[in-house]
Amino acid sequence: MEPTTRQFKDNAKEALVDAQLQDALAKLGRGFPLRRLEAAARLPEFEALRDEAREIKNHVLDNLDFYLEAYEAKVVASGGQVHWCKDAEDARRTIAEICQKAGAKTVTKSKSMIGEEISINDYLEDAGITPVETDLGEYIIQLRREPPSHIIAPAIHLSMGQVEETFRESHQDLDPARSLDEPRKLLEEARNKLRTEFLGADVGLTGANMLIAETGSNVLVTNEGNADLTYSLPRVHIVMASLEKIVPTLEDASTILRVLARSATGQDMSVYTTFCTGVRRPEDLDGPDEYHVVLLDNGRSQLIGTEFHEMLRCIRCGACLNHCPVYRSVGGHAYGWVYSGPMGAVLIPGLIGMDEAAELPNASTLCGRCESVCPMRIPLPKMLRAWRQKHYESKRSGALGRWMLGAWAALARRPKLYRRMMGLGVAILGQMGRRHGRFRRLPFAGGWTGGRDLPAPNGDTFVAQWHRGARGDASGDWLRKNPP
Repeated sequence: MEPTTRQFKDNAKEALVDAQLQDALAKLGRGFPLRRLEAAARLPEFEALRDEAREIKNHVLDNLDFYLEAYEAKVVASGGQVHWCKDAEDARRTIAEICQKAGAKTVTKSKSMIGEEISINDYLEDAGITPVETDLGEYIIQLRREPPSHIIAPAIHLSMGQVEETFRESHQDLDPARSLDEPRKLLEEARNKLRTEFLGADVGLTGANMLIAETGSNVLVTNEGNADLTYSLPRVHIVMASLEKIVPTLEDASTILRVLARSATGQDMSVYTTFCTGVRRPEDLDGPDEYHVVLLDNGRSQLIGTEFHEMLRCIRCGACLNHCPVYRSVGGHAYGWVYSGPMGAVLIPGLIGMDEAAELPNASTLCGRCESVCPMRIPLPKMLRAWRQKHYESKRSGALGRWMLGAWAALARRPKLYRRMMGLGVAILGQMGRRHGRFRRLPFAGGWTGGRDLPAPNGDTFVAQWHRGARGDASGDWLRKNPP
């Protein structure tokens, strides 16, 4: 996938006026966040599990070389092979060579963000090998030649009508008069189309939610079972994973699984959780004859020990996307690459460079909801600020923007003057907006009022009200009863 991260502002503007996309994003806000909240409430130890999961990944990152070597030894002992790949080109070439050696014509593939990151489908097609996405959402966007818009729900930006249109255009061998007016009918049509692909595939290509050093296993978490058919039916199984997916033991994997599904989709456990270990043994009824693990770095090792080190704890649950007001306004495609939302805004600059992704760390209100729901307690707002600081120090931003930020910083370093200026500004806006109570347009605030009205201030600044509350003034009653 060719990045369009430089065009984030233009991408976002297009997304904001796309009525169909806005309708789809509104449904996202009513779905995953509520189910996550309910799932967490059903598990009294959920917060303690988050702490445990964080410490597991911290320990792994502090000892990553040890666990990677231990994992490789176990994979080899189970009849498999590990391929160490520095970058996307290295990984693509390795996968294509394995497929060509196997004489593969068709490759079935389960959903994998690493596959998207290295653009493996395009590479295989250029090599004369047909990749077939088997996750329903990925299958749909493959037919449409689109990238995913969400890391767990890749086709969430589409309506049912758009999916029906795609199926009619792509499945022209079927009865044109068939009914596709229900989700079940669309699902059954995709299932029938994919069944022959599963049975005829030469190679199965999967991602990995986790890699277990203790056993050399990879963990696949799905709700459709497509990953199980992808790895168990073909003669060759290739696993694509990034270095930080390692966990030490099966017990550690089970801890992370308990927070993964609850954070991602609000399920206590996904429908299918599969542990794959090596090649088929003589007593096994199915499984591959060859087992390959492609371990990708692609810039991750450069983040270790930096202020972005904690980003490598990410387990790709998508919770930060589901709760982010920016993502829920513009969707995933606006970010311009594989990852999106707060985790993408932190990860992308580290993987493809600040020159390509300078705008993404600014695509945040820093409200902190992403950190509050992250199962691994990743301090995303802190890292977004760190990228902003790096961008400012690199002097890549425009002169006007740097001057305005410098002026604001100078004001912020003088609290008394800052409070007086803010108080004056609030008073003026309050007077200007007293008739309607809100502003439909406001100079220098077009980014806000272009999508929503700006409420007029109704009283003093928060700090002024807080100080009155601390002194015991009557106007501070609410703040005394409801401290932040």
